[in-house]
Amino acid sequence: MTITVGQDTAKTRKSITAGSQKISYYSIPAAQAAGLGDFSKLPAALKVVLENMLRFEDGKTVTVDDIKAFAEWGAKGGKNPREIAYRPARVLMQDFTGVPAVVDLAAMRDGLVALGGDAEKINPLNPVDLVIDHSVMIDEFGNPRAFQMNVDREYERNMERYTFLKWGQKAFNNFRVVPPGTGICHQVNLEYLAQTVWTDTDQNGEEVAYPDTLVGTDSHTTMVNGMAVLGWGVGGIEAEAAMLGQPISMLIPEVVGFELTGAMMEGTTGTDLVLKVVEMLREKGVVGKFVEFYGAGLDSLPLADRATIANMAPEYGATCGFFPIDGETLRYLRTTGRDEDRIALVEAYAKENGMWRGDDYAPVYTDTLSLDMGTIVPAISGPKRPQDYVALTNAKAAFADEMANTFKRPMGKEVAVDGEDYTLESGKVVIASITSCTNTSNPYVMIGAGLVARKAAALGLDRKPWVKTSLAPGSQVVSAYLEAAGLQDDLDKIGFNLVGYGCTTCIGNSGPLQPEISKAVNEGDLVATSVLSGNRNFEGRISPDVRANYLASPPLVVAYALAGTMDINLATDPIAQTPDGKDVYLKDIWPTTQEVAELVEQTVTREAFQTKYADVFKGDEKWQAVETTDSQTYDWPVQSTYVQNPPYFQGMSKEPGVITNIEGAKVLAVLGDMITTDHISPAGSFKADTPAGQYLTERQVPVREFNSYGSRRGNHEVMMRGTFANIRIKNEMLDGVEGGYTKGPDGAQTSIFDAAMAHQANGTPLVVFGGEQYGAGSSRDWAAKGTALLGVKAVISESFERIHRSNLVGMGVIPFEFTNGDSRKSLGLTGEETVSISGLDTIQPLQEVPCAITMADGTVKNIMIKCRIDTAIEIEYIEHGGVLHYVLRDLAKAG
Repeated sequence: MTITVGQDTAKTRKSITAGSQKISYYSIPAAQAAGLGDFSKLPAALKVVLENMLRFEDGKTVTVDDIKAFAEWGAKGGKNPREIAYRPARVLMQDFTGVPAVVDLAAMRDGLVALGGDAEKINPLNPVDLVIDHSVMIDEFGNPRAFQMNVDREYERNMERYTFLKWGQKAFNNFRVVPPGTGICHQVNLEYLAQTVWTDTDQNGEEVAYPDTLVGTDSHTTMVNGMAVLGWGVGGIEAEAAMLGQPISMLIPEVVGFELTGAMMEGTTGTDLVLKVVEMLREKGVVGKFVEFYGAGLDSLPLADRATIANMAPEYGATCGFFPIDGETLRYLRTTGRDEDRIALVEAYAKENGMWRGDDYAPVYTDTLSLDMGTIVPAISGPKRPQDYVALTNAKAAFADEMANTFKRPMGKEVAVDGEDYTLESGKVVIASITSCTNTSNPYVMIGAGLVARKAAALGLDRKPWVKTSLAPGSQVVSAYLEAAGLQDDLDKIGFNLVGYGCTTCIGNSGPLQPEISKAVNEGDLVATSVLSGNRNFEGRISPDVRANYLASPPLVVAYALAGTMDINLATDPIAQTPDGKDVYLKDIWPTTQEVAELVEQTVTREAFQTKYADVFKGDEKWQAVETTDSQTYDWPVQSTYVQNPPYFQGMSKEPGVITNIEGAKVLAVLGDMITTDHISPAGSFKADTPAGQYLTERQVPVREFNSYGSRRGNHEVMMRGTFANIRIKNEMLDGVEGGYTKGPDGAQTSIFDAAMAHQANGTPLVVFGGEQYGAGSSRDWAAKGTALLGVKAVISESFERIHRSNLVGMGVIPFEFTNGDSRKSLGLTGEETVSISGLDTIQPLQEVPCAITMADGTVKNIMIKCRIDTAIEIEYIEHGGVLHYVLRDLAKAG
């Protein structure tokens, strides 16, 4: 990106020598010396944003007052919610969210041509990397053929998508694709793409150094904050705007300091630590805030553990969980094969610009909390939310409590499995998966899992026969060090064979269970469980056959596969028996910290990273054989059920409209607390009798080829039909009904999609009511796109998660929050109401407006609701019908 120099900040431009290079940079101390304010006590995370203001100050989009506001932030005790225009250095995508983003860019090229513009103007101005990691599904497992067979099926299912992405790689500048089978985007980012300090040329051709920053179309983009790279997840629509040169409008955030003291005890893992951190920060309340970790405990905390904590920022609700640059950052950069000149630059830049965590690092924070890592114990989290922390010693009792109070089912009911010599009952673990970048990026827990497998195999133990086991590392480097340590053979012996390099179970690509097991679970109405080393365990996410999902460290995933049930106290009970009948306890197979550390030291090498990432964009023979065209605009294949031209820009006028009041809206759904983006737009499999399944069946797609909602995000017809279609979502308009159902205009129960289409045919606007933390979870833009395409004009809830609120605005849907203690429950909403919202024609950011709710009996309840259009630019987005419409018209005007 071309770097501009503002008049008032030109004097802050300095040069620095590092390694063999002399390079320019924008100096925060120089800005302070120039009288722009006292920035000395700002947290490092906020200094990264401040540097962005210095570099892009132009007197218009970014002003000197914006820069001075950071000094006021410190003077006001860590609060000054001024709106600023922030420009990240680059964009990261994965294929589930990346395909619809590239679809939108392709559609924008068509739209710009229709408005008389040049298609070539739709091009990323920032570097964009898309990593194909979400497509591989675990069809085959537990044998040496699993990896190759799953890869073959992945290409069979997804060739249309891969052809489209390869076209995008040719058609767009600054756009690279990391092929399938390489790794998970966040792990590839951590291990290879990220640089901590980025460099680029300015308009004078001079090299400039600045903090590496990014936004990503996946909520766990935050992982890279573990190596001091400021990044967070945004919706695809917001990422597309950033690619096209639009700044991200944001408020200067509050920064909560999280002090870590002490050191981890023998027998605990980084996963145990992060589950406690998630619980503490959810209780604290950090939605929309930065969290920065500090304290003496960081001196003994490896970067791999830091990355695990940073990865789960969406689970604790923060925008990011940031770790400042220190000696451990440099050690990790060196181990992972970064260039020595770059490492020297990172150290010199951080120290010169006040971003280094030394012994004297003591910034001002908005608020703080503290954790002694010596108090951490082995733990799991579940059965429905990442913040539901359970100490391992209490896991059995906690599961029994969940059975009685949450699932309301008896323990101990046994169901025969056809053709097998075992029975199933609630609590049996049917999926045990080492998966997800959250933990497979961490060699300490991966080596630990391998050692548990080694000790178990040596005692003659094996997974229980009803457990579907899998190992899906986040990068090929993991396989390299597991093989170098001889641990992959041990994992294979108990069923944890390599199934692919990708997200798999963590995003619901767990694949089908054995049919006889699935039948027994469903006919017996059992609460089957999964244990995975992932970051998400929301209802209906992991498998349609599994009701209870638990997050755990990779070593504990192996242990639960050996035990085969949640109805056990792993800390004290025997987990299995040897072939000669001797009890085996967890302590018998658990490795020591020293054993793990020694193997990590021996096998996790700089050479392994350099070798595996040498040809990261080349791909295998299958990827190289994918053929595509060289056209500027995409030739949309009419018959495709994966990629279709979306309707957003078709027939679009050159001028925006105005925001109008909402009159006579009907209710599409009344939803509860913690409705996640998985509930709104599920990513997993779907059945033939769903609206999406019916659509594909009508187009002669066999059920075996349905793939998943996530893989079909390039087709709006499928995704509209999948909106609010999670099998576990509960619409309070209906009594005791699960799934994507509501009442149609005639009052009869029908699918959400069919009801929405009937209301659209009548010209009736729609609203959705929700509870607390509406839109938690993944950053998926389809949760907002689907909502908009169904005809929903407003979502009214008690509170919103950050990314989904932004996505709704980006799609032209207005989010509102209840005020004065009102809620769907206090108002007695049933979904039979008619809703009108006024004051929108003169709306200002965060304004409260009147809402008239006409009840079924004709009485009217008048309340005030808070409009969550948070900034002035967002008002313009709504006027244009969405952020991409705003960008498109802007480009058309530019000629």
